[in-house]
Amino acid sequence: MPAGAGSYSYLSVPSPFGALLIVWQEVEARHLVFRVFLPQPGASAHDLALEAFPGAHPRSSASIRTLAERMDRFLQGEAISFGLSYLALESCSPFQRRVLRAEHAIPRGQVSTYGRIARHLGNPQGARAVGQALARNPFPILIPCHRAIRSDGRLGGFQGGVEMKRALLALEGIEVSGAGRVVTETLYY
Repeated sequence: MPAGAGSYSYLSVPSPFGALLIVWQEVEARHLVFRVFLPQPGASAHDLALEAFPGAHPRSSASIRTLAERMDRFLQGEAISFGLSYLALESCSPFQRRVLRAEHAIPRGQVSTYGRIARHLGNPQGARAVGQALARNPFPILIPCHRAIRSDGRLGGFQGGVEMKRALLALEGIEVSGAGRVVTETLYY
């Protein structure tokens, strides 16, 4: 079980891609999200969550329900952004926190590359490290790592699979060619 005192709870979020799971914990009267699990090809978000957080139990709160409703609306195509204050970012390494904050700053309808994010963070040779930090993003959707692509315009990886990444980008009006490359003249950063 990941670091942190107390027990973990989870709430299922319906989506066009299958149920997502928010794993959260009450910490000093705040409800902090420790992980969002996406369904993956061959594995449900529920199974993945219980494997990583074996003692987690189904439970909700008003703030977590509100977050789940906002996530559902986002996944239906509504323009919603999420704040960082309810995320347990301290569970990430300092470098990953920097990457996640940079990724979080990419506006809806725009993309950046792993290399551009690395240069923005002052590490011009760090594209691979940025990609690895985003591959382990504990907060997909809330920190929209689907907005990071490879330098050649190809989609790169995504926890929920490439088709989910393509669909999320399409919801934001970002075109992906039949060859799997993002069609854009402008990159963020």
